[in-house]
Amino acid sequence: MPTPAHALAEAPATTRPPARWSRLWTVRAPIGQRTWLTLAVIGLLSPLLAWAALARWGGIDPTFMPSPAAVLAKSWTWLVEDGLIDDMAISTYRVVTGFLLSAVIALPLGLFIGSYRSVQALLEPLTDFIRYMPAVAFIPLVMLWVGIGEGSKIAIIFIGTFFQMVLMVAEDVRRVPAAQVEAAQTMGANRRELVEKVILPSAKPALLDTLRVTMGWAWTYLVVAELVAANSGLGYAILRAQRFLQTDTIFAGIIVIGLIGLLTDQAFRWLHRRAFPWLYLKG
Repeated sequence: MPTPAHALAEAPATTRPPARWSRLWTVRAPIGQRTWLTLAVIGLLSPLLAWAALARWGGIDPTFMPSPAAVLAKSWTWLVEDGLIDDMAISTYRVVTGFLLSAVIALPLGLFIGSYRSVQALLEPLTDFIRYMPAVAFIPLVMLWVGIGEGSKIAIIFIGTFFQMVLMVAEDVRRVPAAQVEAAQTMGANRRELVEKVILPSAKPALLDTLRVTMGWAWTYLVVAELVAANSGLGYAILRAQRFLQTDTIFAGIIVIGLIGLLTDQAFRWLHRRAFPWLYLKG
């Protein structure tokens, strides 16, 4: 039996996939890897080109705005003559040690704060209070308590990241759906089983993301940490260059820290994909 004409007119049009350009502006729409890489390269190169144009035609004294070529030349000199690798190694050691020390204490503490209201009431207000204190304000006390060795620099990075990490971990734990906890309780799980077999496994993806974010914060405290009687490190080199208006060294140090941070961030993202591949399955 033929379909009436008015029925054909009212029938919805066949859904077509959005054009490539429009997909870029579709909320949460996936894009191809080539498109992603192209946009990433554009995003990284655009500030570099703007910087080169400003240094060349902006009428700014090179003392205050060196060109990318001058910064690259200084980086090479730093690498082959002035011990850039050693500065990178000692700074990375300080950041990673302070970060790991924070994580070892903050993860179980945040887990308990997020799991038990009594622990939350006891410790969260105090943690909230301390986390607003600037880490640089603790430098005199750290020098008195720890001295001026490597421990003081690690302590500053620890102070800058620990209290933030505790609260973020607790919040990740609190986001575990209550239905999962209630279902486990109905099946007879005790307190330890609830934490070890329900709350912790469910919160693991968010916890790894929290570690990734707080690792970035640890790097931001590097220059502050190397204020404490340092004679090596990227932060120390930046501070020393400031005294002599060596802005090319300052730019080089900042860029090196940014590159290390970018590599670290990508390593965390890769680990997240490897550890929780089901979160990246296409629907």
